[in-house]
Amino acid sequence: MAKLGKSAQNEQEGKETVEFFKDLDREALNTEKFVEKYSKPLGLVFGVLILGVLGFFAYKQFVVAPKNTEAVKSFLAAQKNLAEGKDKDALGGKSAANPGFIGTANEYSSTEIGKLSSYNAGLLKFKEGKFQEAYDLLDKFSSKNKTLMAMKYGAMADAKSGLNKNDEALGLLDQAATASDDPYTTYYFTRKAGIVALGLKKNTEAKKYFSAIDEKYQDYDNGMSDSYIEMTKYY
Repeated sequence: MAKLGKSAQNEQEGKETVEFFKDLDREALNTEKFVEKYSKPLGLVFGVLILGVLGFFAYKQFVVAPKNTEAVKSFLAAQKNLAEGKDKDALGGKSAANPGFIGTANEYSSTEIGKLSSYNAGLLKFKEGKFQEAYDLLDKFSSKNKTLMAMKYGAMADAKSGLNKNDEALGLLDQAATASDDPYTTYYFTRKAGIVALGLKKNTEAKKYFSAIDEKYQDYDNGMSDSYIEMTKYY
């Protein structure tokens, strides 16, 4: 059989890569409806004058607290629409009457609920196939919760894969794999990073991820890491 020309071979490899990434597991994008409670009170300011301290507490009393309350109301309204399957209403952002996650994220960006709204909006934008918008919204999210941060990086990685920027996706998955202390979360994103590395034919990196699973997370993997390690020799 005649060998494929270089152009035809590249085209075939390109098709295989596209098909591979179509099959990537996107479980990281399951919306778990976690609603963080009101943002924690600001820490006390040390070494300030009495007038400054009074000003600080006045700011909390009359600006921060009401803002947090309104942010929570807005978030819960969007969450209710999401639970009812009304994704567009949940996303919102088109009218003051229905701010949704977009409006809440924009209006209350300094609050924890505002940041969480940005995360949820990013997931919905991803669902619509608007990967760059999804990435930008997810990038605005931050939290002291390490597992949520791992989920953020994982979702951002999926957005990059949607934009066919799989090398960048791999870097984000590496962040996701190291962001959390939760063993299953670490296993999940380590495995996903290994699969993406394998798809990019970065076999050395892929082997590193699967070997880590083999050493630390066999309880979650059911021996699959051994099969993946073998694949790195031939894929």
